[in-house]
Amino acid sequence: MPPVPGGTLFDMLPRPHPALRLLILACLGLAASAQAAPAEPVPSAPPLNVLFIISDDLRPELGADGVEGIRTPHLDALARRATRFDRAYVQYPLCNPSRASLLTGRYPTQTGVLNNRQWWGRAHPDWRTLPRYFRDHGYLTLRAGKIFHKGIDDASGWVEGGEPRVYADDATEDIDPAANAQRGQDPTITAASNARSDRIIAVPGDGAELPDYLTATQAIAHLRRAHAAGTPFFVACGFVNPHSPLTAPQSYFDLYDTAAMTLPDDFAPRPTRPADSPALSVVPYNTDLFINRAATPTQAREMKRAYWAATSFMDTQAGRVLAALDELGLRDNTIVVFWGDHGYHLGEKGRWSKAYSLFEVAARAPLLIAVPHSTGNGQAVAAPVEVVGLYRTLAELCGLDRDQNAVCRPPVRDRKRGNCGLDRKSGRGFDRYARCSKERDHDPGGGDYSR
Repeated sequence: MPPVPGGTLFDMLPRPHPALRLLILACLGLAASAQAAPAEPVPSAPPLNVLFIISDDLRPELGADGVEGIRTPHLDALARRATRFDRAYVQYPLCNPSRASLLTGRYPTQTGVLNNRQWWGRAHPDWRTLPRYFRDHGYLTLRAGKIFHKGIDDASGWVEGGEPRVYADDATEDIDPAANAQRGQDPTITAASNARSDRIIAVPGDGAELPDYLTATQAIAHLRRAHAAGTPFFVACGFVNPHSPLTAPQSYFDLYDTAAMTLPDDFAPRPTRPADSPALSVVPYNTDLFINRAATPTQAREMKRAYWAATSFMDTQAGRVLAALDELGLRDNTIVVFWGDHGYHLGEKGRWSKAYSLFEVAARAPLLIAVPHSTGNGQAVAAPVEVVGLYRTLAELCGLDRDQNAVCRPPVRDRKRGNCGLDRKSGRGFDRYARCSKERDHDPGGGDYSR
């Protein structure tokens, strides 16, 4: 059985930049001694399913994250029965590079994906993505909504739900990047994309026509199909909220009072870098909201209210999917992952975006992992983790990566912290912080994982 890419979510992976020193340290609930050898999984244990839920542009802005006033009851309930990672970091604060990194188990310096128009497979056609890996191991892989970045899906990874890829090579819009950059504008944004993105949309009714409602409906149908098939499944459900344009039914806007929205201490009308920060730390334009225009405090509060409304609507749709999982009796045999694909500025330093930011608010993302019968469920992990290791973590939890660690350094146990690991009831421990030498050297050749 071929190995998988990257390290597990239990690997400690120091990075060179101190501001993004993303260390793997998962503490999802094994109570055994850190010095004990990992136990073999119980042979009779049934395969675990995976329900992977993604929210686009969601920073840690849930009630479970300690954000007062926001209403996210369904994800808060998931957090109470999951392990919540309070310092989970993405590998790049932009949709496509972040998703490509997680779904291939590789860093952006390896994938070559540094913008929203690049396809990782152009340079690495032999790599297998996370859904493809599960499909190759007999899982029913079903997709609903946005998982890979728009136009860059891996259709071969899905039994159902895959889409044709739009971008086979690098592509840019027909604009003049240099001229826009000189004017302090986003070099990749056109007037048309401004009009699409930089707005608030409140719709009547329950939002049954909105993309996230339809995605939840499709994901529920996938769960029912998988349950009827009786085979292990990997169901991915990708919500677009709260990505701009900020969209939700009017009733979700009515949950919040604009005047009660607080602004960050470093709010500014336009992107403004701290005096002691390098020029590249804050680019002089926004890419999602308040594009090429200033934000007044009142307008900023209205925008934050819309972000919360969009988040609450997404939470309702996630709740529908999680309720279906329970109704089908699948909770006790399904790993549930909830992840936001990166962080987001809501006025911090005058920014209303994530792209090109060097600050933590753009790199830190929500991450919840519920593993059946894990003693780490209901706990929070304050140690930093990097989400690039989630690929291998899920593979190992589902028993798809046994005896394939020869390409990695021998496990190094952390006796100071004790045994920190995510486990299923079998008792298998992941109290190791191994780093694969090929990955450390940023060399995708040789003993590669996804070939």
